Amino acid sequence: MTSSPTVPAFTLTRPQAAPLDPPPLYAQLREEQPVTRVSLWEGRLTPWLVTRWEDARAVLGSPAFSTDQTHPGAPTFNEGAQQGPRGFFQNYDDPIHAAMRRTLTREFMIKRVDALRPAIAHLTDELLTDLTELSGPADFVEHFALPLPSLVICELLGVPYEEHPFFQEQSRTFVDLNATGEESARAFANLGEYLLRLVRTKRATPGDDVVTRLAAQADDGVITDQDAADLSAFLLFAGHETTANMIALSTITLLNNPDQIPHILGGPDQVASTVEELLRYLTIVHGGLRRTAIDDVTIGGVTIHAGEGVIIPVNVANRDPEFFTNPDDLDPERANVRQHLAFGYGIHQCLGQPLARAELQIVLPEVFRRLPSLKIAVPMEEIAFKQATAVYGVRELPVTW
Repeated sequence: MTSSPTVPAFTLTRPQAAPLDPPPLYAQLREEQPVTRVSLWEGRLTPWLVTRWEDARAVLGSPAFSTDQTHPGAPTFNEGAQQGPRGFFQNYDDPIHAAMRRTLTREFMIKRVDALRPAIAHLTDELLTDLTELSGPADFVEHFALPLPSLVICELLGVPYEEHPFFQEQSRTFVDLNATGEESARAFANLGEYLLRLVRTKRATPGDDVVTRLAAQADDGVITDQDAADLSAFLLFAGHETTANMIALSTITLLNNPDQIPHILGGPDQVASTVEELLRYLTIVHGGLRRTAIDDVTIGGVTIHAGEGVIIPVNVANRDPEFFTNPDDLDPERANVRQHLAFGYGIHQCLGQPLARAELQIVLPEVFRRLPSLKIAVPMEEIAFKQATAVYGVRELPVTW
């Protein structure tokens, strides 16, 4: 069966001429048909696409929509996708979601994240020093954007950093939408087995880290050892893949908007607002947030019936001109920028957002302070953007300084 010509196929591909913008089709649909059908799996499923900011927030905040991938109408990335373990709790509803999330809540409290800021600043300084000792051009992703959040999440979890090539390879497979089900399952199993061993090692030789504290919760019967391993795997993936891409894309964006660089070099309030605007402008959740209606509900004047899937392309909602004035402009002084949906909304809003914000607020000013002559070493059209991944980013970023 092929897609009906009146139901466009859902695509992730961003335009080559404007790789930092969402696909233009969705901007058009947001204006003309803000709640409309799209097709997945060559037309075998036709979920709803919700593109306006107001409607997107309504779906994400409503208990009438489920993240459970086992619903028959669930608009998963791949046909026949499996639910995965409880530790990947973003794909579970309450009470499992709440129980798993609660085990980690204390780890990402503002006070605990603020205590990490000196260590993040020290790592940033070391990596930038190492980068400047290269002859250049150098790959900014390889030498800075990827190792920085990897080092931070390894420190937080208590994972030996020398293992990072292993877990980065598994993570690349997780987010590769062209990976086969067998490849994804193998990568998932590899990471799970490694972290299950680490949980048991931490029980014998505890440290001041998340894996040790998860092992203690397993000892208390709150979770199982497997839950502890899966929660650690989730954090290991989410804690470096997303932030690494945001660091690289933010650097590209500021270099393409040099008049905005003074904002990232300003005081704490200016830095914070610039980071929020970059989160809104880039919105690296590439394939949209996925939900399934469990009750009949009206969104944007359209009735979505129980059992029907919904895709919320938050990168499109974050460019809604009905809510954000001149949304295609990078404006660090935007008054309502903190209402962006880059971290989602509702009970499934990203748990690790305080850490992501802290890293970006520390890293980006230091990059432009230490490297005032930073330049991209190739034309924009030669940069390899990650079009077929769930998290948008760049594979390499050659730079000079």
